[in-house]
Amino acid sequence: MSDEIPVKNLAQPADNSVEEARPESFNLYQKREKIYTRKIEGFYQRLRLFTGWPLLIGYFALPWLSWDGRQSVLFDLPNRQFHIFDITFWPQDFMLLAWLLIIAAFGLFFVTTWLGRIWCGYSCPQTVWTSIFMWAEQITEGDRNARVKLDRQPWSVNKVIKKTLKHAIWIGVSVATALTFVGYFTPIKELVVSLAFFTLGPWEAFWLLFFTLATYGNAGWLREQVCMYMCPYARFQAAMFDQDTLIVSYDPKRGEQRGSRKKGAAYKEEGLGDCIDCQLCVQVCPTGIDIRDGLQYECINCALCIDACNSMMDKMEYPRGLIRYTTEHKLEHVSGGIMRPKLIGYGLALLLMSLAFSYAISNRTPLQLDIIRDRNQLYRETSEGLVENTYTLKVLNMSQQSMRYTISVEGIDDLSLKGNTEIELAAGEVLAVPLRVEIDPALLQNINMPIEFRVVATDQSVSASEQTRFLGPRIR
Repeated sequence: MSDEIPVKNLAQPADNSVEEARPESFNLYQKREKIYTRKIEGFYQRLRLFTGWPLLIGYFALPWLSWDGRQSVLFDLPNRQFHIFDITFWPQDFMLLAWLLIIAAFGLFFVTTWLGRIWCGYSCPQTVWTSIFMWAEQITEGDRNARVKLDRQPWSVNKVIKKTLKHAIWIGVSVATALTFVGYFTPIKELVVSLAFFTLGPWEAFWLLFFTLATYGNAGWLREQVCMYMCPYARFQAAMFDQDTLIVSYDPKRGEQRGSRKKGAAYKEEGLGDCIDCQLCVQVCPTGIDIRDGLQYECINCALCIDACNSMMDKMEYPRGLIRYTTEHKLEHVSGGIMRPKLIGYGLALLLMSLAFSYAISNRTPLQLDIIRDRNQLYRETSEGLVENTYTLKVLNMSQQSMRYTISVEGIDDLSLKGNTEIELAAGEVLAVPLRVEIDPALLQNINMPIEFRVVATDQSVSASEQTRFLGPRIR
């Protein structure tokens, strides 16, 4: 059985003659062809200094910052506390995380519909880390031509030294990345000391090794294969794209027919377009595609081809923009616009959910109250002839400082609360408080009546309340 699938080439012949397109084929199991990217400078590459790099710096810096005597961002899984600056989240706040993930999803839909894969090209960790690894290649092995030549050469001392330096930088960046990631879950200063003295716990050691290998493999070896075959975003983005989505595109009406020529030559008279077929746009592409073939799912909108093409247009003294950010409608000179139903829908959903999330965060109470009623005995009659119910209140101080609280009960007139009603909890402490509620049975209007426990901080800063039931004897 053949491993090849016939593919019909639907491209028009270059001479515009009418002839039947010949079937082509490609191998399903062909070996990956290594991509040697060429370094290029330009406006969009400088723009990365304000997109990917701030996220990168924030990623490495946040665990080292202190906030009120502890790590500024720490996800303390053993104690089930998630510290983010001056807020501590608990498992009880899981709904907020669900809301945040939904907001992130709608944000991705909105941005993709409007600006295409702008996230992939400028801020995706795979793109940012791959850029760092490519930089390591350039400073150790040289430019694109030097790297191609080096790989074709037989092994020598010079080649071993260059390859060793490159991989040493790759491993160093990978270790730093893994150490930082694990440092979000284990205090990073303690983690560094444990690593230095080889006293890591089994889980810390496992995850450090795992993320080191993952970073080294993804950014160093897999690279564009992560974007093309592993990332689901490249596959479902088509559901959000439309003809007014901003994409990186080549203008064939201006560029065709392609062909080389001398600077200043009257190429229009020869039937040539502005594209001089220098292949520079292909050489700088991190996924190895030719943008001149049209919109492709492999394109991550990094705009490297735009900077490359603009630099060549400048040399030839042609207008910039042969490859540019545009839309399909603009390329076809069809009227279109930003405001369209799908984009408006995503935007409204994103706005409403963001407002709801902000409201929930701003009105979040750092105090949790749970009531457990004594189920072994519905009620008890005291020696004084009163009806008594027993409860256990679990009070959780979700703030980051010690707090004093007062406990009260209401719902029925003349209720009497017995037990410790003045409590003090340290930050993050959970306290079980047994309490008894008593009342004269003559004041009960029903055998089952609602009451409400209320816990209030002595400084009146926070409070929490919860309802339960008070049970009594059948009224005669």
